[in-house]
Amino acid sequence: MTDASQFQDRLLSLGLARVSEAAALASAALIGRGDEKAADQAAVNAMRDQLNLLDIAGVVVIGEGERDEAPMLFIGEEVGTGNGPAVDIALDPLEGTTLTAKDMPNALTVIAMAPRGTLLHAPDVYMEKLAIGPGYAVDTVTMAMSPAERVHALAKAKGGSASDITVCVLERPRHEAMIEEIRATGAAIRLITDGDVAGIIHCAEAGITGIDMYMGSGGAPEGVLAAAALKCMGGQIYGQLLFRNDDERARALRAGITDLNRIYQRDDLVRADVIFAATGVTSGSILAGIKREPGWVTTETLLMRSKTGSVRRMSYRSPVR
Repeated sequence: MTDASQFQDRLLSLGLARVSEAAALASAALIGRGDEKAADQAAVNAMRDQLNLLDIAGVVVIGEGERDEAPMLFIGEEVGTGNGPAVDIALDPLEGTTLTAKDMPNALTVIAMAPRGTLLHAPDVYMEKLAIGPGYAVDTVTMAMSPAERVHALAKAKGGSASDITVCVLERPRHEAMIEEIRATGAAIRLITDGDVAGIIHCAEAGITGIDMYMGSGGAPEGVLAAAALKCMGGQIYGQLLFRNDDERARALRAGITDLNRIYQRDDLVRADVIFAATGVTSGSILAGIKREPGWVTTETLLMRSKTGSVRRMSYRSPVR
């Protein structure tokens, strides 16, 4: 683990915002074009180019996949000039490739940076996730509770009833029984088709988004990115890795994970101060998407630092080249 005092988060934060913006701008021309792979590749290329301009000795710990699966921004890839602090990088160059291809809401470019050795090297497997926003006691909800018990526990802590709770869930067949159980409590459900990083961030701004809790399984790498956002904004997240076969268990062991049954909390997933940036590609409940007007293009970026708890919404307007 690197010396955290070398991690100049204030100096690095604007550079990280530029990385996120570049990826969003690169994918803009492919919004609604129906080509997920091309949109993702454009974002990857731009994000990598911008990262290599930063004075960091960066290693991608959450990326596009392992080296043999991803030509760029693969797990273990070194980025930056090599002249600055040693850092971990977690990224999703285009969270919501399908959303982008279909011009649907809440597609984002997402990246987080922390001192070397402080982000969980989550393998590319599923993770069961549970998240709520700030202001609640630790373990107000837990992984040991059933979905219905979680709804009632959060409603009690909120000072209301189950009908006051809205839960965000990724719309997948595997979640059908959970959805039925949640609805039986009287709680509402907001289903999302993709993008569970955005879904979890919703919990941190419940007053704006109307989302109180996130439940369900999705990618483990996205769990680390979501934890980075909640470490800046406040809130709790729990995650447990899910394995479908021996190959996935072996992947976790190669990533240095020895306890395959561990339940991770936010500060297990992100163990030091972190910077987080996300830029809207298509408009959603968190960020405005890319806006085009004659001769100009405008982006909106969420830039956060856990050290200070600062949350900035930045508008960037650039001439079309």
